[in-house]
Amino acid sequence: MAGGWRGGGAARRFLVGLAGPPAAGKSTRAEALRDGLIARGESAEVLPMDGFHMDNGILAARGLLQRKGVPESFDGRGFIDIVHALKKADGEVLVPVFDRSRELAINAARAIPGETRFIVAEGNYLLFKDAPWDRLDGVFDFTIFVGPPYPVLEERLRRRWQGYALPEDQIGWKLYGNDLPNGKRILENSRPADLHIDLF
Repeated sequence: MAGGWRGGGAARRFLVGLAGPPAAGKSTRAEALRDGLIARGESAEVLPMDGFHMDNGILAARGLLQRKGVPESFDGRGFIDIVHALKKADGEVLVPVFDRSRELAINAARAIPGETRFIVAEGNYLLFKDAPWDRLDGVFDFTIFVGPPYPVLEERLRRRWQGYALPEDQIGWKLYGNDLPNGKRILENSRPADLHIDLF
């Protein structure tokens, strides 16, 4: 949804959706927004989409393990259900956490209290036009899209994988076989946000 800040004032729960392609800096910005709200005396939590990665065994069975990160590799229904539960603000909500060291999501690993006022959800597909992600249209009170131009995205992704000390051939596959095509898909197939941040 576009159209600016909604539901402020005395609203019990305010949902911010922060979307963008991989390596756009979504998690860093979401955490900074949370910390800024807490510094102002508000209660705030981050909900990363990373916790909703499908298990590697399921991805392997579906031929998606090498394409991890594409829309079909996430538990979209689970994420959407959690967002709707958080929107209600009628009690504690348990959410999964992604353990990057083991490359798996741990179910019900963190509790978001019912009294938390601000939730900053972040992930690739919060504004995606395709099903099931289109069910998030209109759910967020404010949306942000971090959308670097393609060359900037390419350089940021390359630096990300170089940081894992991968061989160049593996970096090449991850870049041109998965991450960049997926990033391009996100840039071209996301709904307009209330705030669009360009990175150069």
